[in-house]
Amino acid sequence: MAPPLPSLLREIGKRQINRAPSPILAMSVPWLLVMLGSLHPTWPVIASAPVMPPIGFLLLVAWQQLRPGLFPVWAGLPLGLFDDLYSGQPFGSAVVLWSAAMLGLDFIEHRFPWRGFLLNWLEASGFIAAYLFLSLQIANLGGGATPLVTVVPQVVLAVLAYPIAAWIVGGADRFRLIKIREI
Repeated sequence: MAPPLPSLLREIGKRQINRAPSPILAMSVPWLLVMLGSLHPTWPVIASAPVMPPIGFLLLVAWQQLRPGLFPVWAGLPLGLFDDLYSGQPFGSAVVLWSAAMLGLDFIEHRFPWRGFLLNWLEASGFIAAYLFLSLQIANLGGGATPLVTVVPQVVLAVLAYPIAAWIVGGADRFRLIKIREI
């Protein structure tokens, strides 16, 4: 005879009367999580070179790969605008790059709908590297004079941090779809 399962495990998958995911929670958690990730330049980190990965962009890519239809394609504009307020990049650079990334992710999703984690990681790595190198080029056009090699450690760290971002997004996705009492 099998040991009894905890009541929470027994309730998974069963229909429950008067329980459903909150629409407000389901729609606001992804946007708020990406915006919270965009606030990372305000963290007290002291470094002589850029090493912190673009956490907001990592979370955006992870959400788009986990739940492709969750964000509309135009979501890169307001989220990039919010990121531009805190990133220190020339204003409008994240708007353009995040919008282009959303279009590229949407194109890849329609072209290759069945992918595994390794292919998603490879795809995200390409988008992360392109985002960071193009951000540096836009900053250099705005008056900077930073060599391209300076951002390589940030690219490596961001690519290695992507699985952590995907894990955080998975947990947030489970949280946003938790069933609560309906009135």
